Formats: sequence, structure tokens, C-alpha cells
Amino acid sequence: MSRPAVVKALWGAAVLVLVAGCSSGGTEDRPGTAPPTSASASATASASPSGSATAPAGGRVAVTGTLTEGLKSPWGLAELPGGDLLVSSRDERTITKVDGRTGAKTSLGEVPGVVPGGEGGLMGLAVRDGWVYAYLTAESDNRIVRMRYGGAEGDRLGVPQPVLTGIPKGVVHNGGRIAFGPDRMLYAGTGETGRTGLAQDRESLGGKILRMTPEGRPAPGNPFPGSVVYSYGHRNVQGIAWDDEGRLWAAEFGQNTWDELNLVEPGKNYGWPEAEGRAGKAGFMDPVAQWPTSEASPSGIAYARGAIWMAGLRGERLWRVPLAGAERSGDPQAFLSEEYGRLRTVLAGGGGRLWLVTSETDGRGTPGPGDDRILRLEVS
Repeated sequence: MSRPAVVKALWGAAVLVLVAGCSSGGTEDRPGTAPPTSASASATASASPSGSATAPAGGRVAVTGTLTEGLKSPWGLAELPGGDLLVSSRDERTITKVDGRTGAKTSLGEVPGVVPGGEGGLMGLAVRDGWVYAYLTAESDNRIVRMRYGGAEGDRLGVPQPVLTGIPKGVVHNGGRIAFGPDRMLYAGTGETGRTGLAQDRESLGGKILRMTPEGRPAPGNPFPGSVVYSYGHRNVQGIAWDDEGRLWAAEFGQNTWDELNLVEPGKNYGWPEAEGRAGKAGFMDPVAQWPTSEASPSGIAYARGAIWMAGLRGERLWRVPLAGAERSGDPQAFLSEEYGRLRTVLAGGGGRLWLVTSETDGRGTPGPGDDRILRLEVS
């Protein structure tokens, strides 16, 4: 179902007003003019700084249905054993179970201690061994907690137990994505909260990718002894995923020029604020792919069918980045451009199946009937 043309026209006009009156550097997805609607043209413009490459053949996306709708400020998504989903509401501080077959919703209640504001609130979710993990904004910091779920708890969440505290919080750039890796360690993407110096400060948890045990201790083999810091020099990481060889990929917001997809290696410096996009500077890792900020504003990512799939907020599209090992095997290709509005989270469901969460009710979209929703996708 395409979004109504009249809504999009009004949105485009409103965006032009914002451009005239706002600075672009302070928010997770900068206001700007409406992005191009052609997938091939969009990929061509963003594949390289020269803009000379074209989109690869072979990518395919089919929206096979809407699992559920009527969600408010959805952010995190995690799959339970058996195929049901948990989705967090950033602003309402709640977690909802969604039946993976029928889409029926069951509220699990409000998570205590969440203090929404700006880009903060109840964000990423992960599930492991009877625990639900959540990345949230509290009164004094961002933190990761875990709650018992299932078993004797039934469809209720247990009392939150701190896993990791002291992650810097701000009105913007709170990061928020968490996931368990193939090594069974917990990873988290954080932001520098608008204080750019935090990204290069290895003593700070802001502007980093963190790696820890399920209990929140520094994971064995971390690059900096006694620290949960895994990589640094990030601006605002909201997407993390692993390919089928166990390599870690991360998407992050740029400021005014380039959004990035990075191959993440332990102990490496990804450049912010000294570098944005491909800089070719000694000591900094360059991204594997980059996009103009008007075309992406990337949040969640997933790996399926040999490619990273990246949800775009301001870009209002789903990007496919084909991979061959640690290299990009073709140019990025855009799908669903402006069809469902802002896209927040994408989760692999096995094979070529993806779950895709829209983000029109987060205060920056133009909500229509049914927003927000979880879509079923088949990709190749």
C-alpha cells in the first residue's frame, strides 16, 4: 500500500520550510528535500563520491503482507523462540508481544525507569535464555537492563536488572541498538550525544560499539583490557548485524555529508569527528558504503541472501548492499522508496524473510491510517 500522494506533497512542502529555518547537524535524521523515488537513480547517485556507478542487477524485495499495525513510536524488535516478536515503544515505554502468524498484540506492560525525551527512551531489544534485554534512557544515563520473561512470569516482564549503566545520554545521538552475536556476547551501538569528543575518548562509553557478557562484564578477548569498548570513533550507531561468516557490520548517521555502513573490527577507530565518510586518513577505518544524508539516515540493519539490508529514516527506503566476504560486491540498491514512509528497524527471520518496522509516529513523520506497522518481506 503506497502512502497517499497528498500526504507526501504536504510533507515535501513542510520539509522545505524546515530547511529554511533549521540547522542540519543536531538530529539523527536531518531535515531536507524529498529524496528521489527511482531505486536505480538513487543508488547511482549514492554509490560513490563520483556518482558514476549503477545499481547491481539481481536484488528483489516483495512485501508479502502487513503483520500488524497501530504501533506507536516502535523502535526495537526481537524474535522469541517459536517465532513471535517483541517490539518496544520508544516514547510510551512499553513492550508488546506480536503473534508471528496472526499479528495479534499482547501488551507486556511499561518498563520502569525509562525517561523518554528527544531521541531517547525505550529502544533496542534482544532475547536470550529467558531474558529480555533492553537499551533505555534513564534519568541520568543510557543503560542496558534485562528482565525475566516466560516460564513462571507468563506474559509479564520481571523487574529490570541493570546489565550496564553509565552510557552517556543526550537529547540526540543516543544509539540504542543491541544484539547477541554468534559468540553469544551482547553488543551495543551507542552515540556521542552531540558531544563529539566522546567518540575518540576510549574511557567514555559514548560513540562506541560495546561488547560484553550477558551479565554486562567486559567480554573475553576485547581489544582494551578491562573495557567493554569494542570499537570507537562512531557518531551514532543504530544498526548492527553479522553476516554468515560472523563478520560484524554497523550502520551509523553522518552529520551533513555521508551516512556509513562499516565493517567493524576490534579496537579500530572509525574516525568521527575527524572523518565523515571515506577520508583516507591514516589510523581511521573507511566505510564499505556511504550515502548522502538525504538518502539514508540509517537505523536498523539485517543480513540476508548475501547482502546487508538497511532501513532508512529520512531516506524512506530500504537499501540492499551486496557483499562478497568482507568486500562490497556491487553498488547499493534502493527499494520501497517513499512507499511506507520512514523505516526504523529491519530484522532477519531466516532464509530470505525480513521483518520491517516503519517509524512515522516518532515525531518526525507524517502518520497515516495504520501507522506504525510491521511488514513481512521476502528478499533475494
